[in-house]
Amino acid sequence: MENPELVAVSKRLSRHLRHAPEAIGLTLSPDGWVEVDVLLAALERHGLRLTRAGLEEVVARNDKQRFAFDSTGMLIRASQGHSVDVDLGLPVSEPPAILFHGTVERFLPAILTEGLRPMKRREVHLSRTHETASHVGARRGKPIVLEIDAAAMSGAGHEFRVSENGVWLTAHVPPRFLRRVP
Repeated sequence: MENPELVAVSKRLSRHLRHAPEAIGLTLSPDGWVEVDVLLAALERHGLRLTRAGLEEVVARNDKQRFAFDSTGMLIRASQGHSVDVDLGLPVSEPPAILFHGTVERFLPAILTEGLRPMKRREVHLSRTHETASHVGARRGKPIVLEIDAAAMSGAGHEFRVSENGVWLTAHVPPRFLRRVP
């Protein structure tokens, strides 16, 4: 998604479907859904005129597939990354043996001491590939990639879920399951 206008709309959708639905008068269902027509009307009341076709284009062209329509196409939600209280209803899944997390140097001392915590989000986000984690870390500076021994974590009783767009989610990654990789 390189179109600056689409990026701006995507950021606005992220804000309201993940973090601040009340800012435009939205109420998300317990599992994060909102009616498409209600979302479009709320956005218009707050200065963003977006058609259904425009919304569908943003959802389809979002490189991270941050949003999803339900099977009827009448509801929309963010795929993950919420700071508001929602339960996406994702089943517990067996993770791949290794997962990755991208960060930057300034956060590394705390991570190595406390592990990965969700911070303002509800869950820790992990990537299936080193490349994706590096890209995520690069948003805040020179990326540092951490490798997570997800198989050992799972064996120790930690639960994982995978979002509709392939992001692996877990409550916390203790430091003993982390290692910095080049």
